[in-house]
Amino acid sequence: MVVSVLEEMRIRSLGVIDDAVVELSPGFTAVTGETGAGKTMVVTSLGLLLGGRADAALVRIGARNAVVEGRIAVPEGSPAVVRAEEAGAELDEGTLLVSRTVSAEGRSRAHLGGRSVPVGLLAELADDLVAVHGQSDQQGLLKLSRQRQALDRYAGYAVAKPLGTYAEAYKRLRAVTAELEEITTRARERAQEADMLRFGLEEIAAVEPRAGEDTELAEEAERLGHAEALASAAAVAHAALAGNPEDPEGVDAGTLVAGAQRALEAVRAHDPTLAALTDRIGEIGILLRDVAGELAGYADDLDADPLRLAAVEERRAALNALTRKYGEDVAEVLAWAERSAARLTALEGDDERIGELTAERDALRAELGSLAQELSEARAEAAERFAAAVTEELASLAMPHARVSFDIRQTEDPDGVEVNGRTVAYGPSGVDEVELLLAPHPGAPPRPIAKGASGGELSRVMLAVEVVFAGTDPVPTYLFDEVDAGVGGKAAVEIGRRLARLAKKAQVVVVTHLPQVAAFADRQLLVEKTSDGSVTRSGVKVLEGEDRVRELSRMLAGQEDSETARAHAEELLAAARADA
Repeated sequence: MVVSVLEEMRIRSLGVIDDAVVELSPGFTAVTGETGAGKTMVVTSLGLLLGGRADAALVRIGARNAVVEGRIAVPEGSPAVVRAEEAGAELDEGTLLVSRTVSAEGRSRAHLGGRSVPVGLLAELADDLVAVHGQSDQQGLLKLSRQRQALDRYAGYAVAKPLGTYAEAYKRLRAVTAELEEITTRARERAQEADMLRFGLEEIAAVEPRAGEDTELAEEAERLGHAEALASAAAVAHAALAGNPEDPEGVDAGTLVAGAQRALEAVRAHDPTLAALTDRIGEIGILLRDVAGELAGYADDLDADPLRLAAVEERRAALNALTRKYGEDVAEVLAWAERSAARLTALEGDDERIGELTAERDALRAELGSLAQELSEARAEAAERFAAAVTEELASLAMPHARVSFDIRQTEDPDGVEVNGRTVAYGPSGVDEVELLLAPHPGAPPRPIAKGASGGELSRVMLAVEVVFAGTDPVPTYLFDEVDAGVGGKAAVEIGRRLARLAKKAQVVVVTHLPQVAAFADRQLLVEKTSDGSVTRSGVKVLEGEDRVRELSRMLAGQEDSETARAHAEELLAAARADA
């Protein structure tokens, strides 16, 4: 089966590394070197290629930026290829080029297949390509939440399916509970709001305002308040247009216009222009008579009734009382009333809504209890298989008598959900507390690995867990950063042997300080430090033949030229080759 392989990394101006090329083996690659030489920078570089967090402090002092470039061989049709092509990346003869640049100011850029891409895309690719494990991951395994996640990952679809259904029901229950609490805890405020709205609506209903009524009443009040002046002006204007019967000698506009029309009528036949003017004067006469008639009617109809004026002002006062509270004019008052009626209906429906929400909450809690029980049963079944597989792996890691088990328990909570006749606490991942237990030797009681495992034992449990995952949920490349911490002697040999066996199915890169582990590697890389005055640089060198023996000797005895150490190193290499 063809799998993805990280073939090479080039690292420039990252930490103590000035410029180095890291050539990785398709199988097992061990990265070694003295403390402080920069082995961690190899891990950090790979982390950057996989979308890890950029930090300006990683940039070498005096450099403008740090650059990490990687070449990954990927099989056609793999998920990584699909993701890359969707982003517009191009493959170079089945090889995917990845680069990450971090500036001294902390800015970060990523490129994939010659295209600039979001850093998040590299992290997505990492899920399909590499599993990274270091000492921080060992500490993470001590957390109960991480132990539950590990079990769920191993269980796969058997847990993922009920967990997905449970999560949806849990999300809905949270929303229903929040709404119910909001309604019930704010009952007093909502009642006060309803009373205020009800009072306002009753006040408006008592007045019964009509749209536009305030404008009409304002005009009528203005007219009634000046009725005598309006009547007098209309009478004077009428007399000026139509004449005053009590003054036969008076001259009015109508008489003057009629005289002008008669003077022109006698000669209009001699000039069309004059004829047109004559017609226009005739139209003026007609308009004067119409206006005079309307003025007469206006004066007759004008009501100067003081009682009507008082009634109008009283009505306006009632409307003004509403506009002071509910809007600038009657139209806004009516709009407020419409909105408030709708809001009052909603508030008055709270009791009904509370009943609906309470029923839905109870139904969801019952559903969650059923789903939680199904989820717990799936976890219990997977836990037995997972524990047996990890126990078997530990036997290959110099812990032949160790036993791993899981403690799956629930905590009583009167406000929880009912599972198997008990009311237990629940959360977004179910009702289970999952704890990994280790009995390191016969007769020892199973204890939580946080309390019952030494540093070396924890390293081996971590490796065993990852090897088990490799059989159920494999990735092409595994990176272990000093996963052998706290281990030595025979246990170190067994870890090296187990990593070599894992490397037959996947690419394995191990940063190690143990010669027993490094001896099993297909390729050994030395991160070495050189000093140039005040400047320290690190480079990466492929070790072969005599160079590899010298490095293993240094790792064994701290002396590269010790004959005893050299003999031991050669013996280690020979034993590793024979085991392969």
